[in-house]
Amino acid sequence: MNQLRIGEAAQLLGVSVDTVRRWADAGRLVTKRTSGGHRTVAGAELARLAQEVAEAASAKDEALGATLSARNRFSGLVTRVLRDGVMAQVEIQAGPHRVVSLLSAEAVDELGLEPGVLAVAAVKATNVVVERPR
Repeated sequence: MNQLRIGEAAQLLGVSVDTVRRWADAGRLVTKRTSGGHRTVAGAELARLAQEVAEAASAKDEALGATLSARNRFSGLVTRVLRDGVMAQVEIQAGPHRVVSLLSAEAVDELGLEPGVLAVAAVKATNVVVERPR
């Protein structure tokens, strides 16, 4: 069984180590202790919690009236907007992920996108590459 350290779990969930510890203390996440006293979490258990967190975020979006076919949605802060005539490049920092989008300058203006604004990047792709770290 794949065991992850609490710090790794926090990074994968995009939350702080303290949040993961609180979730474990509250029984929301099952952890085990190593012989040295460090907490670890099984990969399958972390995947279960990740789905729970994603479903809660999706339910929150639906409560706000947003229903989309795109399931890959990254909420984050706009960190950069570069304009070049008709087009613009928008960068969003969504947890540990940097998402970059090219869109019209008109759309950027209509959405009020500028650094510090909360935004959601909805990704609908026909090709996704899956890799495993070594």
